[in-house]
Amino acid sequence: MSQKKSAENIINWELVAINPNNKVWNWKDLFYFWGVNVQSVIGFSLIASLYTIYSLNFFVVFFGTLLGSLLVYFFSNLIGKPSQKYGLPFATILRTSLGYSGARFFGFIRSIVGIFMFGIQTYFISKAISYLIRILIFTIDNSFLDKDIFLIFLLGLNIIDWLSLIMSIIFQTYLFSKGMVFNKKLIRISAISVYSGMIIFFGIVLFSDTKLAINAFVQILDFKNFINLNNFFPLITVAGTIFAYFSIIIVSYGDFSRFVKNEKQLSYGNISLLINLIIFSFFAVFIVTGSDVFLNQQFEDIDRIFTNPTDIIGKLNNLQITTIVLFFIIIASASTNLVANLIPSQYSLINFKPGKLNLKSASYTIGFLGLIVALLWPTLLSQIGILSFVDTFGSFFGPICGVMIINYFVINHSEINVKDIHLASSDSSFHFSNGWNLKALYSILIGFIFSSSTIWNFNLMFLQSYAWIIGALFSSLTYYLLKKD
Repeated sequence: MSQKKSAENIINWELVAINPNNKVWNWKDLFYFWGVNVQSVIGFSLIASLYTIYSLNFFVVFFGTLLGSLLVYFFSNLIGKPSQKYGLPFATILRTSLGYSGARFFGFIRSIVGIFMFGIQTYFISKAISYLIRILIFTIDNSFLDKDIFLIFLLGLNIIDWLSLIMSIIFQTYLFSKGMVFNKKLIRISAISVYSGMIIFFGIVLFSDTKLAINAFVQILDFKNFINLNNFFPLITVAGTIFAYFSIIIVSYGDFSRFVKNEKQLSYGNISLLINLIIFSFFAVFIVTGSDVFLNQQFEDIDRIFTNPTDIIGKLNNLQITTIVLFFIIIASASTNLVANLIPSQYSLINFKPGKLNLKSASYTIGFLGLIVALLWPTLLSQIGILSFVDTFGSFFGPICGVMIINYFVINHSEINVKDIHLASSDSSFHFSNGWNLKALYSILIGFIFSSSTIWNFNLMFLQSYAWIIGALFSSLTYYLLKKD
């Protein structure tokens, strides 16, 4: 095979370095990016639940959240810098560590996880859309939903559910396949819109009974046990939980950092995650504590506090408020689906089949496979514990990042031969052993063993929040020692 033909097999215009003139993202754009990642139903419930679990101990949750976000900041900078400097996505940078063949298959793992999560998230987006359709039908004719056609179910879904699911797939696939310039606008609009929605929800709770709502919130600002050794392990647990929530973003963060103007903007933008978490936490906790008072529940009965926004609006029994909140939930969930699942899967899929896929065809592939996952979720996948297997695939991400960090900063001294990265011939410095860097693969497998053991070994499950970091540490150490020899 000629060198030209070999090169063509791994070249795709979506995987090459972007034009420096297209590096237009600044810290504000990254603020919106991190905002979108925080602004989800899961994020809302996670923050609120952490306060609930630890009896609303402000010190443990607030400072644990800050510690966890600092860990995210640290690793995001390390993973994001190579892509920012050379304008290359995660899948292409991965070639420098694993070889072009290793990058294809291990990058494909990111696509597998992304597609599964895209499908699951799409299912829940479709549920919100189906609620809006039902509300619309109910307001027009409150007896129409009693018709027999709505009692026919296929794969656990009736006609409204099917319509909602197909709408959500088409809507996301069409919008998200337009490229990063358009997606950047979506991310900004979504972040601003969701924060606006939270302000509205905050105002509704605040003015329902201002005095009681404020008093309920102030009660959690308890510093009596500010310095207490008993707070140490809960604080570390909260920090690990926050880091685990963002860990899926870190591995492919280069898909976004490649568009950032310079390293300074990257660093400032990443620190904005802390600002987003503080803002979001304030609104989430105030809404949860305030709505609890509004619903006339016993505040001391922690288990009865609603931490999911859909549960809260369900108890408010107000169609107007429910409609508005569901609208913002759809925006938040769809934008999170874009940045956490679809875009990383796009680039990894293209890298897997660079000669056959582009952004549009990769998006359609993800949309089709995501639809299958969404259809099978309620009756099959959710019943067989599929998320444990998805988490197991995700256990590769920490070890992969560990090898990438050591390879770029220590072994290659922060330099990449961009010309060689697109060559599949033996002349390329990233050819290794027929496209596989065996030392890197061995290191990743060692890290994976330790990382995945926190999922499947009952005695190690208490370390699961730190599985990503554990895997990264073992793989990076192993790789360094192998390369040193």
